[in-house]
Amino acid sequence: MLDARMMDFPLTLTHFLDRARTQFPRAEIVSRRADGVIERTTYGAVSARAARLSNALRRLGVKTGDRVATLAWNHAWHFEAYCAIPTMGAVLHTLNLRLSPDDLAYIASHAEDSVVIVDESLLPLLAKFKSGVSSIRHVIVMRESDAPLAPGFLDYEALLAAESETFDTPSLDERSAAVICYTSGTTGRPKGVVYTHRSTVLHTLGICMTDVIGVGNRDCVLPVVPMFHANAWGLPYACLCTGAKLVLPGPRLDAKSLLELMADEKVTIAAGVPTIWLGILHVLDQAPGVYDLSRVHTMLIGGSAAPPSMIEGFKTRHGLEVLHAWGMTEMSPLGSIARVKKHLDGLDDEGELAIRATQGYATAFVETRHVDDTQRILPRDGTSMGELEVRGAWVASSYMKDEDPSRWTRDGWFKTGDVVTLDDNGYIRICDRSKDVIKSGGEWISSVELENAIMSHPAVLEAAVFAGKHEKWDERPIAAVVLKPGQTASEGDLARHLEGRLAKWWLPDAYVFIDQVPRTSTGKFLKTRLRELYSDLLLKK
Repeated sequence: MLDARMMDFPLTLTHFLDRARTQFPRAEIVSRRADGVIERTTYGAVSARAARLSNALRRLGVKTGDRVATLAWNHAWHFEAYCAIPTMGAVLHTLNLRLSPDDLAYIASHAEDSVVIVDESLLPLLAKFKSGVSSIRHVIVMRESDAPLAPGFLDYEALLAAESETFDTPSLDERSAAVICYTSGTTGRPKGVVYTHRSTVLHTLGICMTDVIGVGNRDCVLPVVPMFHANAWGLPYACLCTGAKLVLPGPRLDAKSLLELMADEKVTIAAGVPTIWLGILHVLDQAPGVYDLSRVHTMLIGGSAAPPSMIEGFKTRHGLEVLHAWGMTEMSPLGSIARVKKHLDGLDDEGELAIRATQGYATAFVETRHVDDTQRILPRDGTSMGELEVRGAWVASSYMKDEDPSRWTRDGWFKTGDVVTLDDNGYIRICDRSKDVIKSGGEWISSVELENAIMSHPAVLEAAVFAGKHEKWDERPIAAVVLKPGQTASEGDLARHLEGRLAKWWLPDAYVFIDQVPRTSTGKFLKTRLRELYSDLLLKK
C-alpha cells in the first residue's frame, strides 16, 4: 500500500483568525450602535482584542470545553467573542435574545454555561433568567453608557485593558466542539446542536465557493440574520477567512435603516429572512431610486421559502437578484442554493423564476434524498412528495445529550421535517413543513404554494396559510393575510385572484385579515399561534 505524504493539518478556526491577523489586518469591520453611531475597526485590531479576551477568560477560570455564552446583537464586540472563545478551546454558545426567559434559562442550564457576555441593553433580559442558571459564574457586560454595574458584574473593556495582545493558542483537535447553537424550539424544547471546528471550517469553505454564496476578499457583507441564529448562517467566519469587509447592523433592523447601511457602506452581499426582505421591497417600491444599491450582487434569502412574487419584484422593479438558500440549525446551516445551472441557461423569465424560487440544489458535501411514510426512497421526478433527509460533512449526527434520536434514520440520515419534491436536476422544492402540511380528505395541500399565490396579489404584504378543523374533510386551509399600508382587498378579491392558479380544492375556505403574522424567534411565521387562534373558525361557520 502506498503511504500518504500529506501533512495532517488540523481544520480549526485558529487558522482563520491567524490568517485574518497576518493577511488582512487592514480589512474593515463596521458596526452600527443602537443610537445609530457607526464604529469602525479592522481585523488586525479585532485579532488583538480577541487575544485579550481569551487571556481574560482564561484568568477567570475558563478551561478547554467550558461553555461561554453571548447575549448580544450583531456588532464587532460579538465578533470578537466569535474569534476568541473557540480558538482558546472553549465553546461559544450564542443565546437567542428573542426566546422567552423560560427558554433562555433552560438553554443556558442545559448547555451549562459558565460565563455570559452580554450587551448592556440586554441586562434586563438577563435578569429575567439568570437566577435560574446555577452554572453561571461570571457576567461580562459590553457597555455603551457610564451607568454603574451591578455588584459582581464585570466590565468588558476593563477586562480587556488589563490583558496582553498575545495569547498562547492551544493545539486543538479539529473534532472538538467549537460552537453550540440551539434550535428555535417551535415543537418542544430547543435542542442543542454542537458544531466542531472541522465542521465549521468545512462549512465556511463551502459557502465561499463561487457557486454557493461566493464570499471573497473584495466583498462587503451585511448579515442581517442575527449572529445568534446559526452563526449568522456562517457569514462572520466566511469574512474572517477571506478578509471581506464585514458590516454589522446592531439592533436597528427596520427596512430604512438597513437600506441606508447598504448604500453608505457599498454592501455587495446581504443576508436575511423573507420578512426582512419583504419590508425592504416595500420601501424600495415607495421610494425608487433613493438608495444606491448598485454594488449589491447577492441578496441571500433563507429561513423560510421566499415568495416568487418578491423575487420577481426585486428583479423587475429594481434590478436586484435574489439568491434563495435553504438550511437548518442542524446543518450549520447551509444545505442548498438556488443558482441556475449552466445547462439551464436560455430559460425564459418564467422558467428562470421557477428555478430561483426553489430551495436549490445541494452544496458540495451535502447529500439529499426524500422518502415516503414507509421510508421508501422516492424518485426525483419533481412531483413525488416526501420528507427530505440529508447527510454531510457539516450535518449534525445527534443533538447535545442525545435528545430526540428519532430524528436520525438507522442508516445515518437526518430527518429534516420538510415535505419536498426533488427533480432530476437536483432542485429541492419545499411544499411544507411536515407539521404544517394540510391534509384535506386524505390529500395534501401545500401551505407554501398557497402563500406564494396569495402574496402575488398586489395588495398583499404577507400571508400565512394554516390548517383549520373541518367536520367533513378533517382539515381545510385558512389564510391569514396582512395587506400593504394603504391597500385594500376583500376575501372575494383574493379568491378571484387564486382562481385558475391552483386546484380549486386547494383554495382557502376562509381568510382572516391581521396586522402582522406572528413570528418565531428567528423571524419565521409562527403557524402554531395562528392555529391556536383560528383553527376552529370553520366549525363555527
